[in-house]
Amino acid sequence: MAMIDRGQKIFVAGHSGLVGSALVRRLERGKYTNLLLRSHRDVDLTERDAVHRLFDGERPDVVFMAAARVGGILANDRYRGDFIRENLEIQTHMIDAARRFGTKKLVFLGSSCIYPRLASQPIREESLLTGPLEPTNEAYAVAKIAGITMVRAYRKQFGLRGICLMPTNLYGPGDNFDLETSHVLAALLRRVHEAKRDGTREVIIWGSGEPRREFLHVDDLADACVFLAETYDSDALVNIGVGDDISIRELATTICEVVGYQGELRFDTTRPDGTPRKLLDVTRLRELGWRASTPLRKGLEATYAWYLEHRA
Repeated sequence: MAMIDRGQKIFVAGHSGLVGSALVRRLERGKYTNLLLRSHRDVDLTERDAVHRLFDGERPDVVFMAAARVGGILANDRYRGDFIRENLEIQTHMIDAARRFGTKKLVFLGSSCIYPRLASQPIREESLLTGPLEPTNEAYAVAKIAGITMVRAYRKQFGLRGICLMPTNLYGPGDNFDLETSHVLAALLRRVHEAKRDGTREVIIWGSGEPRREFLHVDDLADACVFLAETYDSDALVNIGVGDDISIRELATTICEVVGYQGELRFDTTRPDGTPRKLLDVTRLRELGWRASTPLRKGLEATYAWYLEHRA
């Protein structure tokens, strides 16, 4: 019932970003050849008329919503207004256009930050809206929750076949390594690399190092998204993760080993830790027939190699 056809026109929104580029690689590998790709210069997804013109003219059959304003703890805290406004605009215009112009399957990508800060671990999909959010990324999380609600509402009222997938923390080729806006893994990798390059004796890391995080290689995420687009059709959320986590201290130590840095790590406890733990329950995903395949160490090595090649 929920299969997508390889000849259908597939719009990958945000195709040049971390997730979007991985989706393009996976779709091309799966012999999906009719891909619709548009850069921000071609269409501003925060502009309703631009989005509707695109959907009206191209009539995409399948839409992967990988376009979003994203960032790490610093960016989320500093640019709260931008994060909530831009994500609400992108989501609202795209979901509405998909309904108006006949999209047959829509894949909405949320985030594990939609769940309460102190949700029981591992976090089940049913934990949504059962407690307060993490304050440092509340604006982004509220926008994503609104997107989930809109997809579900449009499914019920208009029959839009949209599914909502909640990825855990991502990394991989195409990641953002800007120290102002990147997520923790990419920021640590760059800072450790630069400390090694410059002969710096220590690397200072925000927080205590004790919070635990789950990390999923972006190519695994793309594979899960295509798998679920092909096989899944329900309004129930699906967590996408690996089912295991690691402390920030352990992550930093592993990155030092991958980079070959032999200096010290110092944790600045005056800086925020964020959510104490964020591990997703992936029982539903595994019951549907999918699980991640990239070990963290192997993924880090490949990501560092990509960074070395593209850092300029």
